[in-house]
Amino acid sequence: MRAERSLSGCSGLALCGLLAFLLGMSVQPVQAGCAERESPNCCSGRNNECFEYTKRKTVCYCDTYCQKTGDCCEDYKRVCQISAAIDCVVGQWGGWSPCSSLCGEGSTERSRQVLTPPRNGGTPCPDLKQRRGCLGHALQCSSAKEVAKILPDSFKRNFKDPWRRPHMLMKEEKPSYCVYMRVRQASVVCKQRLWSAQLVLERSVCVECQSDAMATNNRCSGDGLEGIKTFWTTASAPGCHGSWVRESSREKCRCPPYSVLFV
Repeated sequence: MRAERSLSGCSGLALCGLLAFLLGMSVQPVQAGCAERESPNCCSGRNNECFEYTKRKTVCYCDTYCQKTGDCCEDYKRVCQISAAIDCVVGQWGGWSPCSSLCGEGSTERSRQVLTPPRNGGTPCPDLKQRRGCLGHALQCSSAKEVAKILPDSFKRNFKDPWRRPHMLMKEEKPSYCVYMRVRQASVVCKQRLWSAQLVLERSVCVECQSDAMATNNRCSGDGLEGIKTFWTTASAPGCHGSWVRESSREKCRCPPYSVLFV
């Protein structure tokens, strides 16, 4: 309650001075801070509009963020019923995940869980995930290490040999299959031949595996693994080589004209 008593009725300089001193002692300074704010008195998070003025008429804040910046109003903890700060607590790291690449360079990661979230301005949580590089060594990697040798489809082998004698054993003809490759790299030399000039970056190429080129496992060497980068070289254009990624394959298939063959 503000004291505004008039001093006009006092007589004598000494008496008036004494009355003024006593009144000054009885008047309590206004308690400025969070309690003086209109509802809500306190705010969560960071809110620059959640402020009030101190007794010295400087700005102080009533949001949770003020505990970090050290500019809370004097009555912040009392009015906002803030208890002691609670730091974040995390659990142990889990195991590393399998390598993202079956063969060659990839990445692996591990994570951990939050056991106690931070409260009341406590220390925030550290990183919950870690990632590092790895090298895949799956059983299929042996296929990824094979370098494909290729020729233009003008070298198709499935022709009838006019010199073959009737009594000569005919090789069992196995159905061809097609492999669709996406070129990732090609050397400059490849541009010197008409057929190899098509082996350019990001071009999709159909590569046919014919019966004569098949190994005992009924597949052509270097036909790759889906999604894995493998390498190729041409058998008729020295110095022409590069890499590609297998996108898909089809059994009992013939590639269209101007394609290439596995050797």
